[in-house]
Amino acid sequence: MQVVDVPLGDPGPGEVRVRHSAIGVNFIDTYQRSGLYKQAVPFVLGAEAAGVIDAIGPGVTQLAVGDRVAYSARGPGSYAEARVLDVNPVFKLPDSTDFETAAAMMLKGLTVNYLLQRTRPISGLQAGDMIVWHAAAGGVGLIACQWARALGLIVIATAGSDEKCELAKRHGATHAINYRREDVVARVRELTGGRGVKVVYDSVGKDTWERSIECLAPFGLMVSFGNASGPVAPVNLLSLSKNSLYVTRPTLNTHLADRSVGEQMASELFDVVSTGKVKVEIGARYKLDDAAQAHRDLESRNTTGSLILTL
Repeated sequence: MQVVDVPLGDPGPGEVRVRHSAIGVNFIDTYQRSGLYKQAVPFVLGAEAAGVIDAIGPGVTQLAVGDRVAYSARGPGSYAEARVLDVNPVFKLPDSTDFETAAAMMLKGLTVNYLLQRTRPISGLQAGDMIVWHAAAGGVGLIACQWARALGLIVIATAGSDEKCELAKRHGATHAINYRREDVVARVRELTGGRGVKVVYDSVGKDTWERSIECLAPFGLMVSFGNASGPVAPVNLLSLSKNSLYVTRPTLNTHLADRSVGEQMASELFDVVSTGKVKVEIGARYKLDDAAQAHRDLESRNTTGSLILTL
């Protein structure tokens, strides 16, 4: 990564220009930087940010100059002082939400929304159901633990240290498993009376795939939504036949493609945050010029909560 000056134009039809106040850092940024998710180079990293609209293009009626907004965009470009982007994923912030909180929660909170509310096993999820959530002490995980608790779900969290396990429990997980010293599958089976859980939400990828499958009950759903440890190897479909399992690899961008759906998801996110059901944990703040260090820290898997860049 290099810090450079690049020209910034005016918004075109259906676009807005946002002057950033805070920027979110996410694992998808590291995937794009490393080439796991291919991008034409050079490009500006970053998917989410919060700030103020200082220009709108022709045809934009949803927002106005001066609006406080936040977004999680389809493509990269937020590691910058300002950005021009399509209006579709840009949402007006409630007065109660500050820019740093917004930048720390948009991609992560909307991700939790589509996972818990829209990516469910065939029998659905009801209060009292048990789920497994990997990497529960990260930015997405801490939001998920709280939101799942608000829905009445029982979260079995996994994390890589006792401290991270305790953090997940403080944020709503009922049980927490330190995967570095405990057998995750055995512990999940013990907690579920041998049956397994309806759904596993897994952003880790390669390292957790097999144990995630083993944690599922018959007709369970495996939700793979990230690759923190690397991409999952090609899947042997016969491995799913033992318990008639389901597998999905969803993305946030698919859900945000329809603005009406995105507005509903954003409204639900703003509501759980404003009512205090979910508190957004900012684990570390970096200056924009220190984005490379933020990536080093994130990839070390020693961080907790959300990381943000400030200007």
